[in-house]
Amino acid sequence: MRPILMKGHERPLTFLKYNRDGDLLFSCAKDHTPTVWYADNGERLGTYRGHNGAVWCCDVSRDSSRLITGSADQTAMLWDVQTGTQLYTFSFDSPARSVDFSVGDKLAVITTDPFMGLTSAIHVKRISRDPDDQIGDSVLTLKGPQGRINRAVWGPLNKTIISAGEDAVIRIWDAETGKILKESDMEIGHKKGITSLQKSVDGSHFITGSLDKSAKLWDIRTLTLIKNYTTERPVNAVTMSPLLNHVVLGGGQDASAVTTTDHRAGKFEAKFYDKILTEEIGGVKGHFGPINALAFNPDGKSFASGGEDGYVRLHHFDHDYFNIKI
Repeated sequence: MRPILMKGHERPLTFLKYNRDGDLLFSCAKDHTPTVWYADNGERLGTYRGHNGAVWCCDVSRDSSRLITGSADQTAMLWDVQTGTQLYTFSFDSPARSVDFSVGDKLAVITTDPFMGLTSAIHVKRISRDPDDQIGDSVLTLKGPQGRINRAVWGPLNKTIISAGEDAVIRIWDAETGKILKESDMEIGHKKGITSLQKSVDGSHFITGSLDKSAKLWDIRTLTLIKNYTTERPVNAVTMSPLLNHVVLGGGQDASAVTTTDHRAGKFEAKFYDKILTEEIGGVKGHFGPINALAFNPDGKSFASGGEDGYVRLHHFDHDYFNIKI
């Protein structure tokens, strides 16, 4: 399995996202310019210029026509995927951290950071089919959690919103009323901030990664803890294979903390775990810094990782991968 090295960012990667067809890969980094690549050969297709700060997150619509990005320049932008033109800018009073289109792409949930005395918030925006009709008003604004909300995604049928962040609590909100329906139990939940959250393909469960060196698998409706995956270093990124029962964790400390860790620290690897048995089944090394972003191709035959080193590494699996036995 030879990785394809994709060098297009000058600063650390923050987020990776495949489109639904799996032919395009979108990458966000701290260098202000989201980029789109061909997912098969890693060729750079284009960039989306307009942000004025680090881009933290992105999402692409089901038909791959629209891209939404959230940035530290206190805006979230809607883009035309094909032409790279800016269609609309949502402005906030603090950095936009996470963006997620609803099923049907008629709504988007955007989270903003605590900033200058403001608490973090979750904003629901209506997305118009025609960019000329787009307005910036929020349908709903949710506030409450302390600290930064690192990720918010839509639950089943867009009835709920699931959020997680620095206070290590996962919350399920009613998307109509804005009430908190469920909160994760402190006993079984994460002990440190949650860095990443990813839903399964069928939307029945989701996985969270945390600085407490673990990832946890949750039922999306009941918020029951299903599985726990432990590793030796903080988890910055998690993803699940849509094809096999595999979970991939990426992470690693910053260079400043490397002296205090075990001998494997320098080789930052994406670790594969068996989803059911929670045992480690392998790792993919290569990054020269912590892994900040992971994404599986929707066909399950390749995955991409983005690191603090500014590279995106695209891995197409060999035949052996599909026959791993424990």
